[in-house]
Amino acid sequence: MNHRERILATLARKPVDRCPVDIWHTPEVVAALQRHFDAPDEFAMWRALDVDKMVWVFMEYLSDSGEHAGSQVGATKSASRTMWGVPLKPTKAGEAHYDEFGEAPMKDAENEADVDAYPWWPDPDRFDYASADLLVRNAHQEYAVIGPWVSFFEIYCQVRGLEQALMDLILDPDLVDVILDRIESIQTEMMKRFFALSADALDLVFISDDIAGQSNLLMSPDSWRRHLEPRMKRWCKLVHDHGLKVFYHTDGAAEALIEPLVQCGIDVLNPIQHACAGMSTATLKAKYGKRIIFHGGVDNQHVLPFGTPEDVRAEVRMLKQTLGGDGQGFICSSCHNIQAGTPVENILAMVEEAKR
Repeated sequence: MNHRERILATLARKPVDRCPVDIWHTPEVVAALQRHFDAPDEFAMWRALDVDKMVWVFMEYLSDSGEHAGSQVGATKSASRTMWGVPLKPTKAGEAHYDEFGEAPMKDAENEADVDAYPWWPDPDRFDYASADLLVRNAHQEYAVIGPWVSFFEIYCQVRGLEQALMDLILDPDLVDVILDRIESIQTEMMKRFFALSADALDLVFISDDIAGQSNLLMSPDSWRRHLEPRMKRWCKLVHDHGLKVFYHTDGAAEALIEPLVQCGIDVLNPIQHACAGMSTATLKAKYGKRIIFHGGVDNQHVLPFGTPEDVRAEVRMLKQTLGGDGQGFICSSCHNIQAGTPVENILAMVEEAKR
């Protein structure tokens, strides 16, 4: 099987020749692996690793003013703000270089009029659909393709600030709905236009909406049901109506909301952060393994960056025995991006053991 066939067979719960293995990485890890393999670009590096890469397609945003950055999380940075108007602050932590979000630009909004007056709402006409389509078509013969990146609550937290966002859920749920309505409608229109152009070569859509922390949910189940459940159902239906799969990402201890997410229609759950409370891989497999595909799992808080290659191999074997215990429904990868400074030999051990 080639890389694309292996991923698509896994998504369809058909037999595969070996456990598929994907790789997520920061730019520093990409550079380290390209040096290791003397690879001129990421595609050459993925081929040298022999991984079943799910290629991400981020939708770039084109701004006449030049004040917006590229677009979504992961898009090429071209200015000092995201497409949602959130300022970006270059940050260095150890070997890692990245952008943190600056002061929330909508933190002072109090009512619907303030929301309407917000100057940074993206215009669906300004997305670079043609470039995204080109990347989809360049990748899809060899690899499964996933995109675009869309979100509800993560974007809400960016424009309002995390602390204010969590307070809003309790103190002003009506304002939460007003802002989420705009966030949803803009991205829904973008997806409709993108799918009309590219759905025949696309495979999955990336819905990223972190709803949990290390030990518990970030919001109550009641808040999730009011604000996010109906929106998730609408997006899952939109994705499925175009013959695509829903790849849902939430970090943390999210077990309490996995069943409702399954009921909404998600197809793939990522990243399976099993170091968090309630996220036992064996339990997750027993409860949900017949209905969703698991993606991720390899601990990148402790094992990948600080363990030995044998520690990494043992971690992968455990995941194959639990999340992939019936030979179906598991795509091995790190639980989120492999971080800067992670030893290359540990990355190689993860990939080799997954393919063993």
